[in-house]
Amino acid sequence: MEFEQLKNYYKILRGEKEAKFLKANIDLLIKKVEKIMEKCTLCERKCKVNRLEGEVGFCRVPNKMLIASEFLHYGEEFFFVPSHTIFFMGCNFHCQFCQNWSISQWYEEGYEIEPRELAEIIRIRKLQGSKNVNFVGGEPTPYLLWILKTLKELKDLNVNIPIIWNSNFYMTKKVMKILNKVVDVYLPDFKYGNDECARKLSLVENYVEVVARNLLLAKGEIVIRHLILPNHVECCSYQVLEWIAKNLGNKCIVNIMDQYTPYYKVWEREDLVYLRRGISREEFEKVVRKAEELGITFIV
Repeated sequence: MEFEQLKNYYKILRGEKEAKFLKANIDLLIKKVEKIMEKCTLCERKCKVNRLEGEVGFCRVPNKMLIASEFLHYGEEFFFVPSHTIFFMGCNFHCQFCQNWSISQWYEEGYEIEPRELAEIIRIRKLQGSKNVNFVGGEPTPYLLWILKTLKELKDLNVNIPIIWNSNFYMTKKVMKILNKVVDVYLPDFKYGNDECARKLSLVENYVEVVARNLLLAKGEIVIRHLILPNHVECCSYQVLEWIAKNLGNKCIVNIMDQYTPYYKVWEREDLVYLRRGISREEFEKVVRKAEELGITFIV
């Protein structure tokens, strides 16, 4: 089964089309990112620390590439598997229910890897059957410089493989322009339908405005992930789906995710007691019905 929304992705898989990074001026993009990192504004937190000198901001990512793991992932969307997922350390969000909290919040150290080494691993994983490279975390945005350097090495190896940007989508407009040169498929989270919930649960400001803006700026194919949260159907799920229907229509695919599991800070914060359960069948069915009513292309 092929989706019209992923036609370019399928063409790359079949060898009928080149991945974007193979045609990009990556040296120029690297210079642009280095300039941004002198006073870091890769994401909308805009910490303005000199990342090139080893200063760290909210994400705590140092001046090197640190990953937690990489492997062929069979648990992603069915049209992406096997997906070569590369999990980066650190994140610019503090999601109170994060399932990857040990990676995103630095309870693990990760291990350093050089761009050439990672490119060679990507090449080998493709030979093993990977359909794409899936940059995730944590959050990949703080590592954009090293990801571009990896793509440069991959370009030298002449490996034609789709690039997936699996992200919370809180990057700045400058970064979106750069990503549009190298990313084939965007795989963003759209967690919240309002800023109050985003502030409370991910400790982030202006969430809806930033994510919505970046979705409209994205020049590539889009699969939006929406994780249903307990007691957040009306305030978040409905609002997210309605925005998608109004602004993107059937230009994207929405993955309605029912696998919320209580992790991390929900067991420490008394105001988040209501998140200490999975979603109910009723909550899931209400969100699916809303997607059907809105005519959205979705999977579950």
